[in-house]
Amino acid sequence: MISPASKRARARERYNERLRNRFKKPIPRVIVPSFFTLMNLFCGFLAIIQISEGQLQYGAWLIVLAGVFDALDGFMARITNSTSAFGIELDSLSDVVSFGVAPGFLLYSFGLNNLQIPGVILAALPAVCGAIRLARFNVDAKVQNFNYFKGLPIPVQAIMIVGFYLSFRNNLDVFDTMQYGMNTVLIPMVILLSLLMVSTVPFDKVPRVEKGKVRKSRNKILLFFAYFLVIVVLQEWGLMIAFSVFIAKGLYTFLIQYWRELLADDPAESQS
Repeated sequence: MISPASKRARARERYNERLRNRFKKPIPRVIVPSFFTLMNLFCGFLAIIQISEGQLQYGAWLIVLAGVFDALDGFMARITNSTSAFGIELDSLSDVVSFGVAPGFLLYSFGLNNLQIPGVILAALPAVCGAIRLARFNVDAKVQNFNYFKGLPIPVQAIMIVGFYLSFRNNLDVFDTMQYGMNTVLIPMVILLSLLMVSTVPFDKVPRVEKGKVRKSRNKILLFFAYFLVIVVLQEWGLMIAFSVFIAKGLYTFLIQYWRELLADDPAESQS
């Protein structure tokens, strides 16, 4: 007959064995890209705090840093082969804060606060349209993985706003000859960027540098490398120039495709 002390000893041994097996389990690979995603979110949160305290320049660069972490989480997900539905949802939630709410707050603090209610609505557009764009992206990702972005990526929209602020924060006198000052340029820019996010205009994805596919994507790789060099050399002006070219290229490609589709239509069918 087994004594109570022996039963307790065996139960303790089984418990310790379960603990040892639990700690032997490898760390899930999804943690690696998720760390960079959370750093993206943390930078967006810090940006909002800095902007609320009047440190708009620090807040703007924190949004840029959030963009760096956003690029790194996708890169880490690919090299660790840890892309998951959880990671996609977490990334979208982080992007709404860092590239929707934070840039909108920057816009409001920089100049749109003078417009009262219309200024609030305009400042909310990056977050509202960005959320719609990310929701559509998540739905599309479950159906098909496109080789391009459908609609302007929300980080690009945010960096354009940041680039505008950083480039003109000390040169507002260039807008003095315009009827509504800086808002003459700022308001149309915000509306255009927001509409592009919810549009179906195709924009380039960052090409993957994979063995056997480098030659096929060589031109696109060189173009993105040129974007990177312009940003490094020209800094805030580089942000505006590089992403303006990125947006212009997407619009040009869309218009060319649309024009070709119009020419390909049968005139007899269009008249019937």
